[in-house]
Amino acid sequence: MSLYASIFLKSELSTLNIFIKLLIFFTFSITLITATAEANRKIVYIPLDNRPVCLNYVKQTIKAAGYELAVPPEKLLTDNGHNGNPGALWSWLNNAVQDADAAVLATDSLIYGGLVASRTHHDSNSELIDRVKKFKDLRENYPNLKIFSFSTVMRTPRQSFGNVEPPYYSKYGPDIFALSQLNDKEDGQGLSPSEKFKKNELLAQLPQKQLADWLERRQKNFRINLLLTELARNRTFHYFAIGKDDDAPLSQTNMESRHLLEATLDLSNNHFKILPGVDQLGLLLLTRAINELSNEQPIVYVIYSEGAGKNTLPYYSDQRLSSSVPDQIQAMGSRVSELPDMADLILAVNTPYDGITKDSTADDNLFFTSIYNKRFINIISNFVKNGRALAIADISYANGADNGFMEELYKHNLLDKILAYSGWNTADNTIGYALSQGILAKKMSLSDKNALLQIRYLDDWLYQSNIRPHLSNSLGKNDPNIIYDFKPYHEEIVAATYKLYAHYLNKDPFLQNTNFKIDFPWNRLFEINVIMKTYK
Repeated sequence: MSLYASIFLKSELSTLNIFIKLLIFFTFSITLITATAEANRKIVYIPLDNRPVCLNYVKQTIKAAGYELAVPPEKLLTDNGHNGNPGALWSWLNNAVQDADAAVLATDSLIYGGLVASRTHHDSNSELIDRVKKFKDLRENYPNLKIFSFSTVMRTPRQSFGNVEPPYYSKYGPDIFALSQLNDKEDGQGLSPSEKFKKNELLAQLPQKQLADWLERRQKNFRINLLLTELARNRTFHYFAIGKDDDAPLSQTNMESRHLLEATLDLSNNHFKILPGVDQLGLLLLTRAINELSNEQPIVYVIYSEGAGKNTLPYYSDQRLSSSVPDQIQAMGSRVSELPDMADLILAVNTPYDGITKDSTADDNLFFTSIYNKRFINIISNFVKNGRALAIADISYANGADNGFMEELYKHNLLDKILAYSGWNTADNTIGYALSQGILAKKMSLSDKNALLQIRYLDDWLYQSNIRPHLSNSLGKNDPNIIYDFKPYHEEIVAATYKLYAHYLNKDPFLQNTNFKIDFPWNRLFEINVIMKTYK
């Protein structure tokens, strides 16, 4: 090579290197500017009520993901002592959305006052319809605002205690539930002579005034849901979801959901969905809003533990996982992949081998690792070792974690290696949280991701599956109903809970050094609020 050619080549390479560096600089700058712009975008959020899973845990997750979340003053929301204030919430909302990019709204709060109020209200049809019309006004006043809303189909619990249903439900709830099962079967399949006899027997036993009150409120709420779906049809809502609250394959909730589905067959899945579960929908739709603001459509690959797996029909649900999991992934603004290599997130779903979900307080929820646990954890471990983003939905038990599964997760040193974990309340609540926190984790710092993990372990695993049964057994000896309202003993129960935590926290380094505080905002054992003192 000639000297001239050598000098020319060096000059060209130098110019190319400068060009590449400039390209990298400008690409990084644009990415940084875009990320900053996304993080500065404002989302307005009105939750169902002030329970931690609807409010505090959601706020912490969205803040960790780098987004500004505007929420109403807590005094306007339902708490354990009073219903929310729809009028004041509407006033706050109209002011808050003026500089917002998106809004995620629990319509139950803006129409009835909250989730509990939707089951107990005495509002007239005209009052409820007037509040529904305000959504149309909101769209007309803010045409560029993306409105993501969710409603509920009223639950039909087998029984209920506390103040979350009409007062008579604690006495007549089991018979009302049994009647609703027969009504649903009659509507869909027809009844046998013996079932017709049983239905007439229940109608004769139940007080007509209380039954009429329960059915009238359900009819009002059903009509409101039809009006809301009409708003979805007219694109008042950018996206609208209806959650089936504590459902069962035969129940009033299932029957009403079926009729709502029949009335909305023309609506696109891109704008509307009926889903199992309710309490996870706030976080799920906030994740959808963030995905859309970021112009992202994450891909999720789902794996199940051995046995029934995706054919599991969880407690509190009328859908098998094979349909409910894809429904939630789609509602979150993501897609399902059949190939793990294509996925942005691996969702590992821990299911009971026989497909029968029990409550986490069941006697067989022990720190015993089954062969199925071991094999599933090995699969999870391999994904993690290969650098894959993975979240766990632990639904083998309702209302808490699977102790045997968690024991094996701990033994494999995986507690802090995954992106998200969830194991609370219903299977669908758990799945929605695991999906949302798993997808948003890539936007979080390591410390924030770990703080959210620690909260879920402290709540879903140590408290719900282990501490709560101890407290429940101790309190229940004196008064079975005290676990639903222990306000006079609040401080004593908090102190006892800290002592029980100390017993479990000595085991694992990832949890034993956590600096946290707890409270029971609704004065019932069913939910606890875990607050990380070091959380930023």
